[in-house]
Amino acid sequence: MAKQLHIIVQGRVQGVYFRVYTRQEAQKYGLTGWVRNLPNGDVEMKVQGDEKALDKMKQWCWHGSPHSKVNNVIIRDDSAPFDSTITSFEITH
Repeated sequence: MAKQLHIIVQGRVQGVYFRVYTRQEAQKYGLTGWVRNLPNGDVEMKVQGDEKALDKMKQWCWHGSPHSKVNNVIIRDDSAPFDSTITSFEITH
C-alpha cells in the first residue's frame, strides 16, 4: 500500500550533497516526492511510495550522504492521500 512520509533530517546535512544522495536513494527505491534545504540548516522531504521502500528510506536517512553527520531524524506519517500527480523525486530549493 502506498503512503506518504514527511521527514526532517537534522545535523550537518547542508553543503554535503545530502539532497543529491537523497534523490538517488529515493529513485533506487522507486519513491516519489521532493527534498529541500530549510533556512535553519535542516533538510526536509516528502516521500511517497510502497511501505517497504519507505522503511528503507527511513533507515538511510539516519546515515545520509558520505560527508553528512545526522543528529536526528523526525518522521511523521502524512495523512494526506497518495498524490499520483507526483511522478518523480525532485530537489527543490
